[in-house]
Amino acid sequence: MAAGSDDGPTDRDEVRRHPLGNLWRLRSYLRPHALEFALLMLAGLAATGAGIAVPLVAQRVVDGPIARQDPTGLYRLAGLALLLGLAEAALIFIRRWVQTSSSVAMEAAIRDDVYAHLQRLPASFHDRWPSGQLLSRITSDLSVLRRFLSFGVLFLVLNVVTYLVVVVLLVRLHPVLGVLVATSAVPLFLIARRFGRHYHTASRRMQDQQGDVATLVEETAQGLRTMKAYGRGPQLAARFAAGTRALHDTGVDKGRLLARTAALLDMVPNLTLGVVLVAGAAAVSTGRLTIGQLVAFVSLQLMLIWPVQSLGWIIANGQEAATAADRIQEVLDTAPAIVDAPGAIAVPRSAVRGRLHFDAVTFRYPGTTAAVLRGVDLVVEPGETVAVVGATGSGKSTLLSLVPRLHDVGSGRIALDGHDLRDLRLDSLRGLVGMAFEEPTLFSMSVWENLTLGRPDAGADEVRAALTLARAEFAYDLPWGLQTRLGEQGLSLSGGQRQRLALARAVLVRPAVLVLDDPLSALDVHTEALVESALRRVLRDLTALLVVHRPSTIALADRVALLEHGRISAVGTHTDLLATVPAYRALLSAEPAGPPSPRRAVGPTPGGSPLVHS
Repeated sequence: MAAGSDDGPTDRDEVRRHPLGNLWRLRSYLRPHALEFALLMLAGLAATGAGIAVPLVAQRVVDGPIARQDPTGLYRLAGLALLLGLAEAALIFIRRWVQTSSSVAMEAAIRDDVYAHLQRLPASFHDRWPSGQLLSRITSDLSVLRRFLSFGVLFLVLNVVTYLVVVVLLVRLHPVLGVLVATSAVPLFLIARRFGRHYHTASRRMQDQQGDVATLVEETAQGLRTMKAYGRGPQLAARFAAGTRALHDTGVDKGRLLARTAALLDMVPNLTLGVVLVAGAAAVSTGRLTIGQLVAFVSLQLMLIWPVQSLGWIIANGQEAATAADRIQEVLDTAPAIVDAPGAIAVPRSAVRGRLHFDAVTFRYPGTTAAVLRGVDLVVEPGETVAVVGATGSGKSTLLSLVPRLHDVGSGRIALDGHDLRDLRLDSLRGLVGMAFEEPTLFSMSVWENLTLGRPDAGADEVRAALTLARAEFAYDLPWGLQTRLGEQGLSLSGGQRQRLALARAVLVRPAVLVLDDPLSALDVHTEALVESALRRVLRDLTALLVVHRPSTIALADRVALLEHGRISAVGTHTDLLATVPAYRALLSAEPAGPPSPRRAVGPTPGGSPLVHS
């Protein structure tokens, strides 16, 4: 996706024009480990040098002590070869030990940055992107990058150095045969270039498919109850099988491509070695080459087999890392749409009166043309509770989401005590606003951690008071009390229990403005009455904006605002609106008051079909 946009993936043509561009952009993560990388590079080069020296020692052994039958010289050179072998082993150990710690540290740094960036991105971004795609980027893609940064880059440098040094030594030993070995690099280059081009495409396709499969698994796990209730297990299993079959086929294609290339890369040096053995034996027979030189030449040439054979793996690893970098940069290049403005201020809770003013607020979701809110004007005075009512799709929840800046207004402004919300620092604003949703999100952590999400410093007495207000004392009766760990999404609790915990969490923040998006919809009538009674005492001391559907909950409000087709059409007390506004009476009596609002398309997801929100 283009930088500064959250509408979808980056332009694939740009990725094709610069296949290694995004990989190069990650070089900043190497800088903190520059000393470690220099150390392991020196260790690798020294180990390579020790390995190259062994054939040269073998040449002296064959042409010297063995030819002259000199046992003393033989033992001396054999000891030197042994020391070189031990040094090479020790240097390889040092190299691997250093590169493992540094590569894992780099992976952790990139993962931390991606996760932090995801936190800053707006809700509209997360609406578009399947979570499985994001999960695969922050896990499997980063693992691919770690392997390349820890092994691929190092071996690429070492193998190139080894190849160049060995070729120079071969030319010095026998110019004709050395040039022959050097020219074998031409077909190797052509094979490698063709392989890299095709493997990049296959690698991108496979990593996208892995994200799709991860999304399917996550959706199945979260929707298990619905799947079982509708008996859709076989259909979802077939969908999953189709996804894994496509992933399997892509993996097989990659394997075949790698196998063909590996065979070609293996064939070229082996054919060259065969020619060298024949030509070298002929040179020895005519006296143009000694036996020791032939042994050294062949031994050095054998050292080129591993760099050539590993070339396919290095290219494959590099292409996978390049596509992984593309996918990660697609996230990092998305500029957060909701950020602190230059000069944004922090307002302490004690200085906030709580006057909330919606001034000609208009809003539309990204990628859509129809506005959800059109010129909304509404004032909520300090300490006042205003209920927003309207038909499904009229924009109630959207209106409330603008207060903590989960979305930003398109035009107009929302002011808190005269300060445009965009002029307040986000952390300050969200510390002043408490919010509870109709469908609350509880995390896979303890009840205590869920409750104190907005106030980690809350004491036990404050938590107990919030639970009492929300009639959520059941939390103390859970197996480990408030330390009970909730399952994913809190689905081990009933809908009403989740709503009560979410309400307690919102109240515990001690906000200046309380925003409640129909937080009592899942409660039974008796519990709702108890919660409303306690909530009424809390609402006396703060400004509140509620989305409600039940007449009993509307009674909490001082005034009611009727939202129709994105506009506030009437504001007044519940009694006045019942008496003077037919649309309000129709809404509360479940009579149709007009055509339903159109659905708003959110747009295509990066790896799948369009999502649609009501």
